[in-house]
Amino acid sequence: MLNATTLPGNPRLTFLTTSSRHDSVFRLRHQSVNINAAAGAPAAAPSIDTQTHITNLNRVLLKTSPTTHSPSPSLFNNHDQNKATPATTTATATNRFNVLNISNLFPSLRVEDTIDKYSPRSLTHLHRLLSDSPRSSPKSSIASHWRLLHGAQNWSGLLDPLNENLRRELVRYGELIQAAYTAFYSNPDSPRHVVLNDRSYRVTRSLFATSSVDLPRWLNAAAAAALPSWMTSSTSMIGFVAVCDNAREISRMGRRDIVVSLRGTATALEWAENFRPALQPISESDTAKVSSGFYSLYKTGGAKTASLSSTVVEEVRRLVEKYKGEELSITITGHSLGAALAQLVADDLATEIEAAPPIAVVSFGGPRVGNRAFAERLEGKGVKVLRVVNAHDVVPRVPGVLPRVREEGYSHVGVELRVDNRVSPYLRPDADPACCHDLEAYLHLVDGFMGTNCPFRANAKRSLARLLSQQRPNMKKIYVSRATAVELEAVHTGRVGGIHQGCLASPSG
Repeated sequence: MLNATTLPGNPRLTFLTTSSRHDSVFRLRHQSVNINAAAGAPAAAPSIDTQTHITNLNRVLLKTSPTTHSPSPSLFNNHDQNKATPATTTATATNRFNVLNISNLFPSLRVEDTIDKYSPRSLTHLHRLLSDSPRSSPKSSIASHWRLLHGAQNWSGLLDPLNENLRRELVRYGELIQAAYTAFYSNPDSPRHVVLNDRSYRVTRSLFATSSVDLPRWLNAAAAAALPSWMTSSTSMIGFVAVCDNAREISRMGRRDIVVSLRGTATALEWAENFRPALQPISESDTAKVSSGFYSLYKTGGAKTASLSSTVVEEVRRLVEKYKGEELSITITGHSLGAALAQLVADDLATEIEAAPPIAVVSFGGPRVGNRAFAERLEGKGVKVLRVVNAHDVVPRVPGVLPRVREEGYSHVGVELRVDNRVSPYLRPDADPACCHDLEAYLHLVDGFMGTNCPFRANAKRSLARLLSQQRPNMKKIYVSRATAVELEAVHTGRVGGIHQGCLASPSG
């Protein structure tokens, strides 16, 4: 039987306990609150400040549970508890929090000291990590050294250990990619207006990519019956162009930043293009070659839309002309397929825009795009490329895995920042390939990365709400068991039992 007690002064927090043969009573110093099964409906509590409740609960939760306590099944749905059923309670407030299902205490489990050091130790820590808070971390001025952070010296001395200002910039660009994903998936048949978590940027144009692949008639008929229409659509929204439009942020960054944000693979035809690894020349007079599938998506126009290539060049050229005379930068950021397209965009912008501002590519989990001549072509044009790569992500290893493709000479471009999901205290060491390639997992790892052979950053502040929602089966069991005796539940946007999939405010400090 589950009983609920809500903290006075804070309607967002509701605690549930499971009754057993040995009922328990938590008696707090300032107010005795009976939350066992025998008490029936919880009694109304007199006014008491929230901080006092949290402080007292911390003292209780950090004590060892009696060995006679009967554990209930874990409320997390991981590999070891496939039959778990979460109990839910609705709680709303001005600042809503996402759902955290916490298992009851398992006394038999013992936490290793090294892991325990970096696991949530208290309710307040869990509350902060799992909140969907709109607060952002303080950002220091980077006006005097923005060119270094933008790759002017190929990020020399900034990656290992990872510079804290660069970490914030990487997370910011990753969240702009998440906004591209959200804009597409919120209504893939007719993408809505892009909503950015970072209000200092303003979207100026949506971007669309068109596949040149045609499904066989028999397969197209079968797909039409089994899949939503957007899955087989030849043209889809793939990203946007945005510009920093906030005077205060422009002053902090030392320039006005123009961003091209590109999502990863979503439709069936985009997947088909991914599996066209044959290299094709960019031009007849150049030895540079790129993947025919990526190039097709970049250069093909739709029935009602121009090609991604022409659209992005036109819009960025317009913005460069509009803000002529100001200090400008161009940043192209993408994940997976978007990371590959980002390199093609950078090559085009460096060629087509006269006296172009500094151009940098920041990518996450990107595959190889072209041969060594293409890499040298980009470098020769002054384009800087920073690739964030998870050591256990398979996508950055392709194309080039098959012998025939390897012989054709695929090569990575730029500088690599290598993170490792096995260093995270929250993710399972045997996380599946989808988790290793997941964008939110990437941002989680960047937020916790300090340097090679260093532990996960103990004071990492990025919210775990999205990660928990998307990768719950890949969350470490040690993380599940570390939370004790309580289910903390709060609902985002009025939804019960789920976490909002939109762009989350995830501060990084």
